[in-house]
Amino acid sequence: METNIQLFYQGILENGDKRTDNWLLVYSPVPISCVFLCYLIIIWVGPKLMAKRRPANLRPVLIVYNFAMVCLSAYMFYEFTASSWLAGYSLLCQPVNYSDSPSAMRMARVCWWFFVSKVIELCDSIFFILRKKNSQVTFLHVYHHATVIFSWWAGVKYVAGGQSFLIGLITSLVHVVMYLYYALAAVGPSMIKYLWWKRHLTTLQLVSMFTLFFSMLLSCQNSSLQLKNDHLLSFRSLLCFCIVH
Repeated sequence: METNIQLFYQGILENGDKRTDNWLLVYSPVPISCVFLCYLIIIWVGPKLMAKRRPANLRPVLIVYNFAMVCLSAYMFYEFTASSWLAGYSLLCQPVNYSDSPSAMRMARVCWWFFVSKVIELCDSIFFILRKKNSQVTFLHVYHHATVIFSWWAGVKYVAGGQSFLIGLITSLVHVVMYLYYALAAVGPSMIKYLWWKRHLTTLQLVSMFTLFFSMLLSCQNSSLQLKNDHLLSFRSLLCFCIVH
């Protein structure tokens, strides 16, 4: 039994994309699992520690954080767009390019950045807890973070690129708009009159999720692992949106 587990774990380590093995948090599932375990501990203990404390004033932190996420999302959107456009990617049937060519490595790097951005977004839950908005940290909220982080870890580990580029491209664009809204809202009441477009943000999220869902349904069978990842992410996004709304 122990030998089988060791062989299985060794297979996880050795059967990945050799180009990404040395990148932060990629080679083994242990580091990212430890990060997520710490996250779970924080969201479990945090509300108890904050129970008798006043909500933290995080306005300056939230402004900086959200604008930083706008910049990171804009960078990733540009990289996904440029990398796919220059390489002549197909919107529905794009296999992974495992070569060390500049275009293939550029796509792999932006996939890694997208994965890292999902790790950074764990801060969203911590901010909710510090502001005593515990009702926002629902099972669905935690499930969303878990599926995205581990799906994109597997994506970067085994299939860095390919058809999943479309998920990163569209999601990054939506996050530019979403985090811009959060950043402006964090400035204070003086910005409310400029946030009339909030209802359009919801529409944008809905359109993007249905676009991804149907694009993955129509995608060809390039890689079973990649296709499972893409379908999981698309279905998860659609499910989360439908439940929340």
